[in-house]
Amino acid sequence: MTLEELLGCSSTDNTMENVSQSLEELLSAARRQNCLTVGVYESAKLMNVDPDNVVLCVLATDDGEEDVALQIHFTLIQAFCCDTRTDVVRVSGMRRLAQVLGEPPVSNANEPKDLHCILVTDPQAEHLKLNEVGRYCKESRCRNQWVPYIALQER
Repeated sequence: MTLEELLGCSSTDNTMENVSQSLEELLSAARRQNCLTVGVYESAKLMNVDPDNVVLCVLATDDGEEDVALQIHFTLIQAFCCDTRTDVVRVSGMRRLAQVLGEPPVSNANEPKDLHCILVTDPQAEHLKLNEVGRYCKESRCRNQWVPYIALQER
C-alpha cells in the first residue's frame, strides 16, 4: 500500500482557478456570517483562546513582499495550525483579497489594512466551499506541499 492510498489522496487535481473561486466564495460567505478574524495579531489572540473553532487559516502576501517579521509570524502560525490540525493556505493577490472581503486597502489612520492572516471560524453555510478548499489542502499535503498556494486573480 502506498502513502497516497493510506491517506486517501485523490489522483485528480483541482484547477487553481476553481480552488481560487471556492476560497473567494468561502471568505465572502464567512464575512457575511461574521465568521472571520482578520489581522495577524487578532488571529494569534483567537488561536490562543479558541483554536478548536478555527477551520481554515489564510496567510496572504503579495509576490515579492520580503518582510522578515511577517515571515516569522507566518512560521509560528503555520506551526500552531499544524499542531491543531487546521488547514492552512497561502495566497497572493492582496488587492483582490481586499475586494473579496469588502475591505478598503487602508484603515482610518491611512495605514495599510492588515489582511496578512485571516481565520475562518465555524461557518454556518458554504460548507461545500470549505470542503473544496480542505480537499485541495489535503491533496497538496499528499504531494508534500504542506502549505498550499493559491493566486487570487484580479477581476
